[in-house]
Amino acid sequence: MRAESRRVDLLLPLFVGTLQVVGTLGVQWWQVHDTGMLRVPLGPLGYALLLAGPLALTVRRRHPALSVIVSVDATLLFIGLGHAYGPVFLSPIIAFHTAVVGGHRRVAWPLWGLAYVFFVVYLSWFAPAPPPGWFHNVAMAALMGLVLAVAEFSRARNERQAEHKRVEREEVRRQASEERLTMAQELHDVLAHNISLIHVQASTALHLIEDHPEQAKTALTTIKQASKDVLTEMRSVLNVLRDGAPRSPTAGLDRLDELIERSGLRVVKNVIGEVRPLPPGVDRAGYRIVQEALTNVTRHAPGASVTVALDYGPRALTLQITDSGGNAPGESLGSGNGVPGMRERASALGGTLTAAHHGRGFRVEARLPIPEESE
Repeated sequence: MRAESRRVDLLLPLFVGTLQVVGTLGVQWWQVHDTGMLRVPLGPLGYALLLAGPLALTVRRRHPALSVIVSVDATLLFIGLGHAYGPVFLSPIIAFHTAVVGGHRRVAWPLWGLAYVFFVVYLSWFAPAPPPGWFHNVAMAALMGLVLAVAEFSRARNERQAEHKRVEREEVRRQASEERLTMAQELHDVLAHNISLIHVQASTALHLIEDHPEQAKTALTTIKQASKDVLTEMRSVLNVLRDGAPRSPTAGLDRLDELIERSGLRVVKNVIGEVRPLPPGVDRAGYRIVQEALTNVTRHAPGASVTVALDYGPRALTLQITDSGGNAPGESLGSGNGVPGMRERASALGGTLTAAHHGRGFRVEARLPIPEESE
C-alpha cells in the first residue's frame, strides 16, 4: 500500500505537469489572437510557473500547507502575467483538496478566498479584456465553492472512517480486557479451590498417617485427584492464549456433585424446580460461585457442614450456600478476593449476590437472571 502511494505521488505531478504544459500550448493560440482575451504567449517564466504547481504536488502529503501555498501563488502569478487560461488551475485544486483533507483548513480556506478575490479584482480592473460581468464572478464562485465542498466532504468521510476504525480498535481492546479478566477469575477460582482442598487434605493425611493409614490414604487420593483437576482446568483456561488450540468444556453445574464430593466437606444439596440446561454464562457462574463458597468454608470454617440449595426459577437461578460455622479456627473472613469475585460474576450477568453471617455460620446467596430466549 505504501509503495502504491509513493508511486502515485511520483506519477501524479508528472501527469499534471505534462497536462498543464501541453494543454496551455493547445489553448493559448486562439486566446493570444482573440481580441476579446488578448493573452500573452508562454515564455521561460511562464513555463517555470506552469511546472511550479505540479512540482509542489510532490510534497502534498508531507507538507500540504506548503504545497497549496506554492501551487496557488504560482497560478495567480501565471494569470497575473497575462498567460492563457487553461489547465493551470489543476494543480492548485489538487493541492487544496489534499490540504483540506489533511486538516490544514486554516491555511487552505483563506488562500482559496484570496484566490477568488484576486480573480474578481484582476478580471474587473487589470485584465486586458473587457470585464466579464457579475454572472462570470458568480459562476467562478460556484465552481470554487464546489471544489471546497468536495474537499470538505472527503475530509468528513475520512474522519468518520478513522473514528469507526478507532471504535473498532477500542472494542477489540475492551473484549481482550474482558477475556483477560475472565481468565483471571477462572484461574483464581480453580487455584483457590483446589489448592485449599489440597492443603486441608494434606493436613489430614499428616495427622492420620501414623495412627490411621487407611484414612490417610483416602486423603492422599483426594490430593492426587485435586492436583490432576487443577492442572486440567488450568490447561483449559490457558489454551485460550494459543491460536487454534482446543479448549476443554468449561465446568458447569452438571459437575456440581463431583465438586461437592472432592471438597471433603459435609454437604447437603437441595434442588428446587426442574433442572434444565442454562445459558453457558449462567451455568459457569453458578458453578464458580458454589466452588468459591465451598473454598471459603474450607478456609474460614473448617469442620462446618454446608447446605447448597439451587432454585431453578422461570426467570432466574437462585443459589444459596450456608455453612454451620467451624469448630476450628480458620483464616479471617474477608482476607481475600473471594466474595468480591463472586459478586462481580453475578453483577456481570445482571444479577445480585449477598454474603453475610448467618447464625454461627455464613451464607452466600446469588440470583442469576436467565434470558428469556434461553428458556
